[in-house]
Amino acid sequence: MIKVYIKKNEIVIAGHADFDLYGKDIVCASVSSVVITSVNACLRIDEKALTYKEDKDKLTIKITSDNTNVLLIIENMIAMLSELAQTYNKNIKIIKED
Repeated sequence: MIKVYIKKNEIVIAGHADFDLYGKDIVCASVSSVVITSVNACLRIDEKALTYKEDKDKLTIKITSDNTNVLLIIENMIAMLSELAQTYNKNIKIIKED
């Protein structure tokens, strides 16, 4: 299962969806597409908008900007991941931490 941990200025995405075999998993592909597109859009707006660190089966995103457009993109990314979690609730879970 992919777990998305959301904090105020940090998002951690970890795990594998296990919807299908590695390389054929549409849930993992969807999550990757949403996240990579969102991160790249933020960095095009402001190259210092966020930092990210990739580890095995884990991506940590730290938001370092208060740019309205960057925050809207992050909000949209979370909304899209939440929609995926509703449709594929056995494969992705959103965990909001305060």
